[in-house]
Amino acid sequence: MSSEPPENPRSVAIEQLEEIGLSTYAARTFVALSSLGTGTAREVSRVSEVPRTRVYDAVEELSDRGLVDVQHSTPKEFWTVSAETAARTFERELHNRTTTLQAALEELQPVDRRTEQRGVWTVDRQTAVTQRVLEFFDEAEEEIVYMTVEDLLVDELITGLSAAHDRGVSIKLAGISPAVQERIQADIPGATVFESLWLWSDTPAGRLLMVDGRRILVSALVNGDDAKPSDPRSETAIWGEGEANSLVAVLKAIFTWQLDKTDLNR
Repeated sequence: MSSEPPENPRSVAIEQLEEIGLSTYAARTFVALSSLGTGTAREVSRVSEVPRTRVYDAVEELSDRGLVDVQHSTPKEFWTVSAETAARTFERELHNRTTTLQAALEELQPVDRRTEQRGVWTVDRQTAVTQRVLEFFDEAEEEIVYMTVEDLLVDELITGLSAAHDRGVSIKLAGISPAVQERIQADIPGATVFESLWLWSDTPAGRLLMVDGRRILVSALVNGDDAKPSDPRSETAIWGEGEANSLVAVLKAIFTWQLDKTDLNR
């Protein structure tokens, strides 16, 4: 049983609203109104630690985003939309922002995005490593060879592997538990599972990935044996691409040797 106290929903909500883009006062006001249902500036101030004179500014900010309605009584009362409506509002805003951002970035990036990147590149933090792996899955054309520890094989990676398989990409996996192996083979019947190079549980290794024989990514749990895969700070990776890249040349040879060895033992 965990000894850590559960997170305070009020604090979590305020933090997330600030991350989305609300000011601190607006976030606190919205959370206060969500718990009150309706309230005056005085009532909101009492439960939100927002100065009463600033509640009106916060309400104006929330009203502009369609999150709060105002009853022009004496004193004024404020009513907040439901959690579901608020979530849909923020989801719609985020979708619009990301669509606009993607269009702008596509205008800015080089014409040939697939140009080979020289050297070896570093990626820090588990979330960023996972996103780079997903990107490489999406761009695979012929073969994905992937070795990983169980805790790092999250649902979105299995979905990415399945999508690549549906495009006709050959999927070869290692370093996974029997339970995860069964799940992958259920979702990706054509996937090949081969023997790992070593006992992953005895090393700080995180992932080894080879895509189309020309792109390699390797990661490690940076805190060694004490690393927790669920900790977003616990992983760092390096990657390179191109047949002349030294990282690719060395690890491709290791992968090829291991796969050939597996084929001989069948």
